[in-house]
Parts: sequence; structure tokens; C-alpha cells
Amino acid sequence: MKDFTNMLRKQHLKATPQRLAILTSISKYGHINIDHLYSEIKLIFKSISLATIYKNINAMTNALILQEVKLPSSKAVYEITKQNHSHLLCIKCNKIEDIVIDLQQTIKIVHQNNFEVKHTDLILSGICGHCA
Repeated sequence: MKDFTNMLRKQHLKATPQRLAILTSISKYGHINIDHLYSEIKLIFKSISLATIYKNINAMTNALILQEVKLPSSKAVYEITKQNHSHLLCIKCNKIEDIVIDLQQTIKIVHQNNFEVKHTDLILSGICGHCA
């Protein structure tokens, strides 16, 4: 398990019990939407509000601890920030899987069109082996 306390402190955020629980839940599931996260955190902190979840998610996203993954035709999910990667999305079971794809050749082509890439976000949608 990651040292979430140090991760937060390095980004000048307090390691509150709520933030630690959010990070633990996200780590457990890998990718989680806000509704699922809220239901998980409510089991631990009965009186926590959805606004508090959003506030903490936003703070940790701004600090680059978390990353929002915007999915087509679905709610965004959150994951703990890690090396650059893309995602595979099963359109039947909604499973999301990380995949490392070298996009350097694509970025070179884009640069030839006088365009500076700041961020890459690739989601490949299809049907996973389990659902096929």
C-alpha cells in the first residue's frame, strides 16, 4: 500500500482521515466514479457530504495526486496519478484497464502541424475478453 500521508504532505495538503479514506478507496478500485466513491466513504464517515468529497477530490486533483479520467457517455472516474498511460474501456461491463501505449510517433506528427501537445488522454472503447 502506498504511503498516502507522505503523498499528501509532499503536495502541502493535510493528511485528514477523509482524504486518506478517499485515497484508500480509489487505490482499492483503481478507477472509481464520484457516486461509488461517495457510497464507500459514507460507510466510514456517516455524516460526510457529497460537497466534502468533491472539495477533497478537487484539492487532490489540483495537487496532481489524483487524475480525472473523462469517459465517453459515462461519468468521469478518478485514479491515483501514475506514469502516462491510456485506458481500455469495456462498453458492456464498464471495466476500465490501464494500458501503456507509446504515443511519441503520434505526437511527432501533431508537432509537424505546428501544434504543441500539453496532455494526452486516450481511451479505447470495446469489449473485454470476459464479456466477449
